[in-house]
Amino acid sequence: MKIGARLTAAWIASGVLSGCGESEPSAPVTPAADLTFGGDPVLETSPPWFRESAAERGLDFQIDAGMATTPRLPEIVPGGGAALDFDDDGWLDLYLLQATGDGGNRLFRNLGGGRFADVTDGSGLADVGFAMGTATGDYDGDGDVDLFVSNFGADRLFRNDGDGRFVDVTDTAGVGHPGFGASATFFDADADGDPDLYVTNYVDWSEATELECRNRTGRLDYCPPARYDAPTRDVLYRNDGDGTFTDVSEESGINTAVGTGLGVVAVDFDGDGRRDVFVANDGMPDHLWINQGGLRFKEEAMQRGCDRDLSGVAKAGMGVSSEDVDDDGDPDLIVCNLGGESDSFYLNDGGRFIDATNRSGLGSASRHFTRFGLGFVDFDNDGVLDLYAANGRVGASDDPEAVDPYAEPDLLLRGEAGRYRPVRPAGGTVPTPARTSRGAIFGDFDNDGGQDVVVLDLGSPVRLLRNVLPSRGGWLTVDVRDGRGAPAIGAVVRAQMGDRVVTRRVRTDSSYLTAQDPRVHFGLGDVDSVGRLEVVWPDGSTRIMNDVAAGRIIRIDPGSNPEAVEKPLGDGSSEAAVR
Repeated sequence: MKIGARLTAAWIASGVLSGCGESEPSAPVTPAADLTFGGDPVLETSPPWFRESAAERGLDFQIDAGMATTPRLPEIVPGGGAALDFDDDGWLDLYLLQATGDGGNRLFRNLGGGRFADVTDGSGLADVGFAMGTATGDYDGDGDVDLFVSNFGADRLFRNDGDGRFVDVTDTAGVGHPGFGASATFFDADADGDPDLYVTNYVDWSEATELECRNRTGRLDYCPPARYDAPTRDVLYRNDGDGTFTDVSEESGINTAVGTGLGVVAVDFDGDGRRDVFVANDGMPDHLWINQGGLRFKEEAMQRGCDRDLSGVAKAGMGVSSEDVDDDGDPDLIVCNLGGESDSFYLNDGGRFIDATNRSGLGSASRHFTRFGLGFVDFDNDGVLDLYAANGRVGASDDPEAVDPYAEPDLLLRGEAGRYRPVRPAGGTVPTPARTSRGAIFGDFDNDGGQDVVVLDLGSPVRLLRNVLPSRGGWLTVDVRDGRGAPAIGAVVRAQMGDRVVTRRVRTDSSYLTAQDPRVHFGLGDVDSVGRLEVVWPDGSTRIMNDVAAGRIIRIDPGSNPEAVEKPLGDGSSEAAVR
């Protein structure tokens, strides 16, 4: 039986859900209108920030995970997908992952203006695995964005051959690890110009090791990962530059620590020019792999202050997000956790982290929910990053009237000078639905300068939350490419606006099981131009532009003698290609 059916039938009868990390407190879902966020001030009711538009925009998809009539651990954690421009036409497409085990991944092409068509047939991307997460990157250096899919079971790598066709090259490439894959990321670990691949693994689970667990009401539940006592090791693949990869987990040091990895992000946290890897572990201390050079990594989360919270508790880490929240040039970090636990928000101070969860207002605001997909995103374009979290319980509530006892409203917080305040209506939408949400994909799907969200829910149709906030400020989106024409993963973009310098990084990892829009977005408030825009590619080459006009998407390729060419996008906006 599929999870979609259980949510409305057998789940209610038997309570068949619980369990990332230790069991969360069993309590009724609080109606969105009644949320008090622990007494923290909530923004006065404002116009909705988002409008749910999936069906009208052509997105027809629903995750229906299911393995048996009784609970199985892999069923509770799926919910992945990717935003990518697979045909390089300037519009973000979507690849959404199914977890039935018998295929069903779907590729949706953006027809322009954020309207989609299912083009899976003939694409080679239907797949047949129990899909979990995805990563995007040009692994073969041909300028096209390729797709990696982690599965419960053998992972898959799909080469983009253009014209909407992908080829499964897993066996040739050597990346078909048979474990319980979760989040993954392409990044250049050894600075040789080729993207390497890091894959988190969750639990060493099989049918033979499944347990029977019950919640405090006596109903059947999914078991938390700690009950299996089966943490596993992540995998690091070196890109050999010829279409193949080599598993270097042992010689790199990655296999010296075990965990229950769910979220991952690869960023240069210590400012030495080498990209490090942070892994959110479920119910175990998180990992921070510091890049030592020469494709060697050392786990230093405890020494650097980000392995657990201030009280010494290792929480149920799921999704992660990393941006320079305080504009000091260092990438900061947030990890979301189980209901009853707060998020862990760390400010980066020169490669060491300070837990700023409570002083930022995120402590009391976040602990009411079980969060999965999340991201620091400037939704209102005021120049300050906001925070969105897709929520869904892993233990059934005690509410006997609940249609879905695992559903929760999502959480939207507005960033205000170092603090975060919950937005009402909750989640930024009217009506405010409660769903069992997992992955959240962030990007500008209609190229109007407002950041949108695609939310993947277990047993419910996918949601496309279009940004419709009427009071958005000015904006500039920068599409940085490498020498082959692919997104320049790892490039750093700095925008100077008066006395303030805002730093963003070109990357697609973040959130939970998902790949994001690789373009860099700047909210400008009431500023109509960026005084100085600097792009630094991973090889150290730099481009500087002055007095860059706002309200547009600009593409910047490496090279000298830039020339701006306006290219209409079909909805009144334009893209300036700087080559």
